[in-house]
Amino acid sequence: MQEEKYTYKKAVVLLIAIATLVRLFFAMQIELGIDEVYYWNFVLFPQWSYFDHPMMIGWVGQIFSLHHLVRNEFVLRLGPIVLSAICTWIIFLVAKKVKDEKAGWYAALLFTGSIYCSIIAGFSFIPDAPLVLFILISLYLLVDILPAEELTSPIRRKMILFGVMAGLAMLSKYQGAFLWVGVFCYVLIYNRKWLKDFSFYLAGLLSGILLLPILIWNLQNDFISFNYHSERVTPSWDFRADYFFTEVFGQVAYNNPIVYVLVLLAVIAWFRKSDFIEKKWARILVTQAIPLWAVFTSFSIFRSTLPHWSAPAFIPLIILASAFWSASPRHELALKWIKGSCYFLAFLLVTAYWLINYSPLQLGKKSDVANFGEDDFTQDLYGWNQVERGFAKIAEREETQGTMPHNADLLCAKMFPAAHLDFYVAQPHDRKMFAIGPLNEIHMYAWIDQWRGGLESGKDYYHVALSNFYMNPDELFGNYFEKIEPIDTVEIKRADKIMRYAFFYRLKNYKGNFTNLPHGQ
Repeated sequence: MQEEKYTYKKAVVLLIAIATLVRLFFAMQIELGIDEVYYWNFVLFPQWSYFDHPMMIGWVGQIFSLHHLVRNEFVLRLGPIVLSAICTWIIFLVAKKVKDEKAGWYAALLFTGSIYCSIIAGFSFIPDAPLVLFILISLYLLVDILPAEELTSPIRRKMILFGVMAGLAMLSKYQGAFLWVGVFCYVLIYNRKWLKDFSFYLAGLLSGILLLPILIWNLQNDFISFNYHSERVTPSWDFRADYFFTEVFGQVAYNNPIVYVLVLLAVIAWFRKSDFIEKKWARILVTQAIPLWAVFTSFSIFRSTLPHWSAPAFIPLIILASAFWSASPRHELALKWIKGSCYFLAFLLVTAYWLINYSPLQLGKKSDVANFGEDDFTQDLYGWNQVERGFAKIAEREETQGTMPHNADLLCAKMFPAAHLDFYVAQPHDRKMFAIGPLNEIHMYAWIDQWRGGLESGKDYYHVALSNFYMNPDELFGNYFEKIEPIDTVEIKRADKIMRYAFFYRLKNYKGNFTNLPHGQ
């Protein structure tokens, strides 16, 4: 028995090592996605909070980039990769607590096979990376806390620590609030002793104190972040089957179809009163999962949602599934399928790596130059270094000839592609990226523009338009500049095939008449 336990631990450590090496390899080989380059601004401009999300991902980036001393794809993704390794070990420990080490091994495999847990939150530089970490630490504490019959000093200390972890989860992403929703559901239904204990309220107070940075920032900016997110989820009350099925399909895809089916079968078994796990453990896992899943899935009936909003709900369900399949008479067959989820994810990664970096296939539009490559998802992660090289040559020529001023800055009209051009083009050449347009299009650039000194009247700017996301610069900036002149076009190639075009423009003599500033400015 002792040897078996050692084997499971060793297997989990080996799994973590292999998964980490794979993530590190891809971190060096694939250019950053739209969200990743955007959140780099959270590292450059530390604030109490931001228009889109709280500040935690910025702190992660600060630590691993050494206060933005180092700036590249590998360093930016290193934080989430390290956190993912820690998360895999924690989910092993949680499943061990509620079942045994065999279940912990199954949970680690399911977690690694999940596209959301392993890649979206475990590789990409996005707020989900720290969110998943604090959710798992919270679950590790909650399995001891919530079912406790005697509220001893050690249990109370764990409840207080949970309050801190839940607060940090909410500082990562607003979905962290559902940790407390799940706790209230469990306490009200199964263990009301907590309602009479001071540590329960002290934990809530600590979570609230940790939310003060978000509250302060929103007070300073007319609660603009809360208003923005509430508008995204406020139901329109028009039934939209397409939104609903997109959400459900997204949940299947984001969690890996194999993982999703294994989790679904385990949940069905539990609702059918299967005794594969003690009730108290299952109740904790289900109350932590169902509220978050139910809220965003129900929203999708009326509003467009994104599948990663509900994805954290599947983390406790992965633990439930690990307990079910490890105790199943068909556990050997189940283990093959669970390992198969990791092999399937590996296949997807290799396929995506080839499609992004080496494929001669144009997956987007080919009908005209202006929209060439539109709807090709691989374009977000490829070609930015080619755009940078094209800009370097064009800017040197323009500024040598005197048609553009030396070190002219760049201007865009949306946070995409502004964030990519900022990271890959403007910053390497010590230039500033500005963005002007509606707040829901430029997001934090409404503030970044001010922090960078703002646009200057009479000044000239470069504009780069990409064919896969083309917008006519005359329509975007015609009211703000005396003249808009095309400069040159750069072909972005992959495998010697044109994938898209980058169009370069001169924006001449800014009139100083853009006034759409964020609230509080």
